[in-house]
Amino acid sequence: MAYDTNNIFAKIVRGDLPSHKVYEDTDTFAFMDIMPRCQGHTLVIPKTAARNLLDASPQQLAACMATVQKIARASMKAFAADGVTVQQFNEPAGGQVVFHMHIHVLPRWEGVKLQPHTGQMEKPEVLAAHAEKLRQILAG
Repeated sequence: MAYDTNNIFAKIVRGDLPSHKVYEDTDTFAFMDIMPRCQGHTLVIPKTAARNLLDASPQQLAACMATVQKIARASMKAFAADGVTVQQFNEPAGGQVVFHMHIHVLPRWEGVKLQPHTGQMEKPEVLAAHAEKLRQILAG
């Protein structure tokens, strides 16, 4: 399938839709997942078109993984996490719902299971607070 320039993440990158931005550089954009499975659930995306991992260029993948590492390290500190889970889904059969490549960064704690994906949106003030915690750690 072709890349849809009107997918929700493309709109976020363009500034057509709001997001709780955590980090941005020349190639990547990181923001809070509005339906988080845990505190601090962050998404990392390339700023350029890539439907998923199967379509992404090596440069997009490298840039995204460098940002994933930054966000993962910041998440560990910001949320006093014991670990981190990184997830990435491709095509409907693989669990992909939004067709702009994205990587989930999920802080984890011993003995705490991930919440199921319910489709319920988190309160904007909670997402804003989580984004601010991450931005503060990233600012050093």
